[in-house]
Amino acid sequence: MTDAVDTSSMAAWWQSAYGGPEVVKRERTPVPEPGAGEVLLRVRATALHAGDVHVMRGEPVLVRAFFGLRRPRIATRGMDVAGTVVGLGPGVAGLAVGDEVVGEIPGGGLAEYVIAPAARVVARPESIDAVTAAAVPVSAGTAWQALDLAGDRAGSGRRVLVIGASGGVGTYTVQLAALRGAEVWAICGARNERLVADLGAIRTFDYARVDAGASPPELPAASFDAVIDIVGAAPLRALRRLVAPGGCVVMVSGEGGRILGPIGRMLRAGLLSLGRGPRLQPLAATAKPAITRQLLALVGEGRLHPVIERTYPLSDAGAALAHVDARHTVGKVVVTVP
Repeated sequence: MTDAVDTSSMAAWWQSAYGGPEVVKRERTPVPEPGAGEVLLRVRATALHAGDVHVMRGEPVLVRAFFGLRRPRIATRGMDVAGTVVGLGPGVAGLAVGDEVVGEIPGGGLAEYVIAPAARVVARPESIDAVTAAAVPVSAGTAWQALDLAGDRAGSGRRVLVIGASGGVGTYTVQLAALRGAEVWAICGARNERLVADLGAIRTFDYARVDAGASPPELPAASFDAVIDIVGAAPLRALRRLVAPGGCVVMVSGEGGRILGPIGRMLRAGLLSLGRGPRLQPLAATAKPAITRQLLALVGEGRLHPVIERTYPLSDAGAALAHVDARHTVGKVVVTVP
């Protein structure tokens, strides 16, 4: 480390077993030391999302093969982090103590300090506060990659349907598709239709009335160039019915059993795509700092607006996890560190 941190311990929300929000406890833990290629961040804000809940619960069980068989290898949740560089590990170039950065990291954000791979963080523009910046990397990056996967079928003059438009990924997908020139239709909860329309959707539907899997008249067959499915509950054949020849369905998420989760749905999608008709394309979004930079630039220009439903102080991070775990979040939930 090149800069001493004047504390021997920090507050962190720690879990020693898989489970619901009740297994995550506030504790004092040692401040970590950055290793080669890593930086130590003084956390300013951390955004939570569905991925944090999946790791917290260890569900589907398949995720435990990657995150830890009996408990999470990284015991603290929080992958979207905005913070200040306070320490540098060996071999770090292009960053200095005092830099304000933001990025998607493997976890650990619900703490006063966190280790981040230097290659995963980018500079936070001065015009963007830490809370806003923390709400960007994972959800906006996923939306960007979903639209990239759809290609020109989600571009200028095309019609795109976003299913699950009021969540973290959905609010960004609507905005980014509109910015690319697409005509956006959206399905969300009734109470969020006005919000989604303000974000750029020209038509909105209450999911309780218009079920994409039930061939509703409001969604005519072959009327979309691309469908971005963030909910993952509608039958695959029903989604294909919505897409015009040459179009595609991008599967951002998927329901499934407790063991394999969406894997079965993805396999069925692959089999269906072998035949004639619109392709079903599962998305495997990854951390891409270059995309995060472009997204932050759009936010700084006022062209992209993170939707932040609530902020919680670090002392109340357990309640923030419970809120996201309940699956009714509109936009993003952000935890701030004083």
